[in-house]
Amino acid sequence: MPLIPEEPQIHESAQGPRATPANGRTAPTPRPVPGPRPAAPSRPGRPGPLRPAPPVQRTPRDVAAKPAPSGPAAGATAPVTPQIQLIPASAEGALDAAEEAVDLLLDSGRAPGDILLITTGEQHPWAAHELSFGETSYWAQHDAADDVFYTDATIAARASSRPVVVVAVNGGPETAAVSALSLAHSRAGALLIVCGDPQRINSVLGAGV
Repeated sequence: MPLIPEEPQIHESAQGPRATPANGRTAPTPRPVPGPRPAAPSRPGRPGPLRPAPPVQRTPRDVAAKPAPSGPAAGATAPVTPQIQLIPASAEGALDAAEEAVDLLLDSGRAPGDILLITTGEQHPWAAHELSFGETSYWAQHDAADDVFYTDATIAARASSRPVVVVAVNGGPETAAVSALSLAHSRAGALLIVCGDPQRINSVLGAGV
């Protein structure tokens, strides 16, 4: 503990001669009222006790980055594989079967703009008629997507995807059937309907379409 200095002693010599009372005794010198004690001086060369430093705050460890899982990237959607329906028909009756399939789709609630019909041989009468007014007008109706759109294998690559694609294998060379079915498979969002000879269609579909 620091030492507290004692109060200074006041000697008589510093107070001057004491007054002598009438009875002959010397009156005691009045002691001054001490003031506030001065603060204890620090001892030189001996520092006070050191306060321990606060503990160091630990920062949370960085979470080790985990390697990204292999496979499709997050958020990527797998390609949709359409359902395939086969309607047996001869080459001569494939177009009629395709039109009947379109009528059933419309009756079941499908919007006309959801349907694309592709022929492998002779063009559908509607497509032949509209192309007579020029390709610009013809494809403008396709882009509007307000009605069923009819096209053929030779120009069908210009057509965009639709929920339902109907293919009428109504003749034409084998390459036309392969081209039409491959294209239809890539354009169909939910349903692919193929009308024609089952053996011929299965051979094309079995080739990887």
